[in-house]
Amino acid sequence: MPSLAETLLIEGPDALAFAHAQFSSDVQSLAVGAWQFSAWLNAQGRVRALFHLVHLDEQRLLLLLRGGGAHALGEALRRYVFRSRLTISIAPWRILSTAAALPLHEAHVTPDSVVIGGGTHALRISAEGEGEGDTTWRHAQLLLGWPWLPASTLETLLPPALSLHRLHAVAIDKGCYPGQEIVARLHWRGGHKRHLCSVELTRDAAPGDVLRRDGNDVGVLLDAVPGEKRIDALAVLNDDTVSAHVDHTVLRLDDGLVLHLQHQWKS
Repeated sequence: MPSLAETLLIEGPDALAFAHAQFSSDVQSLAVGAWQFSAWLNAQGRVRALFHLVHLDEQRLLLLLRGGGAHALGEALRRYVFRSRLTISIAPWRILSTAAALPLHEAHVTPDSVVIGGGTHALRISAEGEGEGDTTWRHAQLLLGWPWLPASTLETLLPPALSLHRLHAVAIDKGCYPGQEIVARLHWRGGHKRHLCSVELTRDAAPGDVLRRDGNDVGVLLDAVPGEKRIDALAVLNDDTVSAHVDHTVLRLDDGLVLHLQHQWKS
């Protein structure tokens, strides 16, 4: 997990319309001083980027990436600007720290920082080092099932695997955006066989590790937060693997790592 944030600013008269056309959430409904989860998908409906989208003011949007690099994402987005009146640049807020709790989806904006509410906690993104080193927000967000995407998982996972409907990061009833047909098909027909799970690990492991049992790929580790007595983690796991172990919630992997299944989010 990076100690510095990867952030982008989209600003200009057409910033909101551009984001609404490119991103998977209902950006037009986002009020100033609020944030929502959103994603940028590729044509196959796979997640290129997952982020908090903050409506700073009438012409500015902030993206706090949950994985991936801001420079690369900005370069990719600029290819679709065409004649839209906007600029895409690296944001000045880079340092992550824990702040006093704010209501979910509320955002407080000052010249030096942006604080986004998570209900049980808040996350500050600042230009200076206020509260630097306080990472208790990480565990709070992991328990809420808010995934971070290791580089190896970008453009490999479909929205249902990350339970993005539950986070309201994908909209079914808005106009077209990249990957929208795949999102709608998966929503109405179902059938996706991988979903987000919270697990407890018996030892540390690296985000991005492919999880294998009996030689088969059964999932991928997204995040792990060590504590004093346990290591909590998020992973995308095959549904049949989870259902086969529902009685004792213990999954032993080929490399000796053991996962204790805590919760699965299917929507």
